[in-house]
Amino acid sequence: MFKISMTPRFGDIDGLRHVNNNVLGVWFETGRNDIFRFFTPNLSLDYEDWKLILVRTEYDYLGQMFFDGDVEIRTYITKIGNSSFTIGHEAWQDNELKAKGLAVLVHFDFIEQKSVPIPDDIRTKLEEHLIDEADIGKL
Repeated sequence: MFKISMTPRFGDIDGLRHVNNNVLGVWFETGRNDIFRFFTPNLSLDYEDWKLILVRTEYDYLGQMFFDGDVEIRTYITKIGNSSFTIGHEAWQDNELKAKGLAVLVHFDFIEQKSVPIPDDIRTKLEEHLIDEADIGKL
């Protein structure tokens, strides 16, 4: 599991005085950076180097997050397929789970425009962060 801390910015807050729901997607994407490095160690954004494509995201908002405290983003793997894998995310503030979500990514060849199998060495790295779905929200 990977953990990062996000500090809400003034601009992240909406008229209801809580973290706006659109911010969560950005924070969860930031939480995926360590996983991106498995596929592209130098995080090059060159078309020829990038190896992943996002095909699905979903979020559940469980409680409001506010400006006055950091938010811990927890990121882990929930499923590994042949060319795709699912990433789980959690957002915690004040020791409470405030949001959770999933993102499905595909190992993708942008030149050939097709999915490709996840290499064994990367699969092994992903497996090190595999969390049983029954444990989600309890970590």
